[in-house]
Amino acid sequence: MRLGMRLFLGFFLIAGLAAFFVMRVFVNEVKPGVRQAMESTLVDAANVLAVMAADDMKAGRIRDGEFARRLTEAGRRDLKAQVWSFPKRHLDYRVTITDTRGIVVYDTAGRDVGRDNSRWNDVYRTLRGEYGARSSPETPGDASRTVMHVAAPIRDPADDARLIGVLTVAQPNHTIDPFIAASQRAILRQGAWLIGLSALIGVLITWWLVRGIRRLNRYAQAVSAGEPVPPPEPRRDEIGDLGQAIEDMRRKLEGKAYVEQYVQSLTHEMKSPLAAIRGAAELLQEPLPEADRQRFARNIHTQEQRLTETIDKLLALAEVEQHGWLQKRERLDVGALMAQAAQGLEGKLASRQLQLQVVPPAEAWAVEGDAFLLRQSLSNVLDNAIAFSPAGGIIRLQAQADGERVQVVVADQGQGVPDYAGARVFERFYSLARPDTGQRSSGLGLPFVREVMRLHGGDVALRNRAEGGAEAVLSLPRV
Repeated sequence: MRLGMRLFLGFFLIAGLAAFFVMRVFVNEVKPGVRQAMESTLVDAANVLAVMAADDMKAGRIRDGEFARRLTEAGRRDLKAQVWSFPKRHLDYRVTITDTRGIVVYDTAGRDVGRDNSRWNDVYRTLRGEYGARSSPETPGDASRTVMHVAAPIRDPADDARLIGVLTVAQPNHTIDPFIAASQRAILRQGAWLIGLSALIGVLITWWLVRGIRRLNRYAQAVSAGEPVPPPEPRRDEIGDLGQAIEDMRRKLEGKAYVEQYVQSLTHEMKSPLAAIRGAAELLQEPLPEADRQRFARNIHTQEQRLTETIDKLLALAEVEQHGWLQKRERLDVGALMAQAAQGLEGKLASRQLQLQVVPPAEAWAVEGDAFLLRQSLSNVLDNAIAFSPAGGIIRLQAQADGERVQVVVADQGQGVPDYAGARVFERFYSLARPDTGQRSSGLGLPFVREVMRLHGGDVALRNRAEGGAEAVLSLPRV
């Protein structure tokens, strides 16, 4: 199971269990809580009615006195009440009064008059000066529907210490069941929202964590594969710290390996020019004809230029290879880049009797990137075209659209690229001999162009033309 799923299930399990048990407690507490509230109101009602019934009870007219008449009138009233969403049309109370022996002397329902209730808990405890209440089946033998009874003492109006009867107020528990059910449904509904919200939060948190971990994983895999990639986005947490630590480690390790590799490459490439310089210098120490002396001196100068060019281009290539991403980005006009790259080539073109044709773009195409690096890349490609073009030839520089990309094409009329060299022209230090001099370059120009294109999300290709010669195609994303 993947880490993201584990995180989500763990979070959801904790939040879901917590919400479930909390809801269960609330749902289970609703019923006793509502019944306790009902009992409290019955206590108030019983004591109020007991005071009101005292005069008629003492006078012996409790069945047909003012108190009984008022209760009868109350029982006939249409309440027209709307408690929450539940209508209430009549009183749910039932009032019974017993004398000091526990015999029922008054009953609003008219059923239990004369019955001995002295053994019922409400009457029994009240006659002994205690709080009396009970809950009994509404129908004998059916425990599913019960009635709550709460009693209050009826005292002599002239002597408050003298007990003259007990008044009991009863209310069926099923009259409050709709309210209990509605409260439980509301709790369950809100609980479902709580669980859903917890799940959403869990998904978001899991996505946020896994997103950072996946980016870090992709970055680590790219680093292990040797691919140049930008560092992970900065984050102010442990994942961000880990990403920064990996980036620092990568730079140190790659820096060490990079230096070792380039020292070896540079040492290898310097051996041949240094050997030629050393041989020429040794010969110049001997008496030589002037023509030979001039030839050996030119050889030393040529090899010095080769060494300088190799070092300069190696440093430029090292700089772009060390960057996994562009340090500078700006919107650049393709036509302006082409014109800038063509500037300053008049001397090289004249010495080789070459002509450069610049075909500006048909539209105002633009790319995004580093202007200096792109100009250097285009200049390297133009230098190659000049070096391999025959005297009197034409070099063509033009731009063309290819879907969402812009292609800058440099075409010459030279001999083209040999088949054996086609797969190696972008290798470092690989170079072909110039047709006119037989000299080789540093072999770092095209690798530099390839790295610059990679930084810009583009690519470069060198291929032969059907009509003769070669063309270099620099492809860049258009903006």
